Amino acid sequence: MKSGFVTIIGRPNVGKSTLLNHLTGQKIAIVSSKPQTTRTAIKGIINRENAQVIFTDTPGIHKPKNKLGEKMTETIEEASQGVDIVLYLIEATDKGIGTANEYILKKVKDLNEKTILVINKIDKVAKEHILELIDLYRKEYEFEAIIPISAREDDGTEILINKIIELLPEGPLYYDTDSFTDQTERQIIEETIREKALKMLDEEIPHGIAVEVENMKLRENRNLYDIEATIYCEKKSHKGIIIGKDGATLKRIGEMAREDIEEMLQTKANLQLWVKVKEDWRNSESKLKQLGIT
Repeated sequence: MKSGFVTIIGRPNVGKSTLLNHLTGQKIAIVSSKPQTTRTAIKGIINRENAQVIFTDTPGIHKPKNKLGEKMTETIEEASQGVDIVLYLIEATDKGIGTANEYILKKVKDLNEKTILVINKIDKVAKEHILELIDLYRKEYEFEAIIPISAREDDGTEILINKIIELLPEGPLYYDTDSFTDQTERQIIEETIREKALKMLDEEIPHGIAVEVENMKLRENRNLYDIEATIYCEKKSHKGIIIGKDGATLKRIGEMAREDIEEMLQTKANLQLWVKVKEDWRNSESKLKQLGIT
């Protein structure tokens, strides 16, 4: 039996959450085209006949601009310490290593853990360009392997999983074999609502929103979940944008979220959403703690 812990790191928007979802076969991390979508360390678990792999998806590595950013950076540091393998994701579309990846490469060297370089989004470039990137990075660090993949197209992911299992030590089962994440249903619902809000809102607003499930109760006689959740924003002007004209934007966020929630819970859901202003919550230790970002 092989088992161990694998942390996924990289710049914002390189496809870390998409990869985690594909590897586990479950929607456990939200996906958005907007950067810095992931805020906390999210675990996904793969169970094979003789192996258990525990992945941790981390926020994109970036320069913090507020206490939320600082917390996200701390999360990356903590999730990268003492793991069995680091997956370092880059994009196949990169023109070269660049400043951001030079910074991450330094962190990889400092960690000195077994590291696999994963070149994602290979469906978007010519093979010759991928070979150039491989050559560039091979000169920078002695990776355990360099594996080109397309997480979205599920191309190369099986090769990646097999390599990870090959590198893992012998070990016990850390989770039940039917587990696929350490996230609670409430956390997944909160993130699902935030994902739909990200899709509907303008560029500046998504970074200033958070979601909290206030109440969640199953009506067993009707096989129906009643869920009440609040979307927090930082400004009164943002509240109006989130709600939209005649409540249309908030209604659409709720409709899209409810579809995913019902699929996850395998039952009907009555989702009620509210929007409240929590000024400058991203710079408040107590407010971040209340929202589960610790």
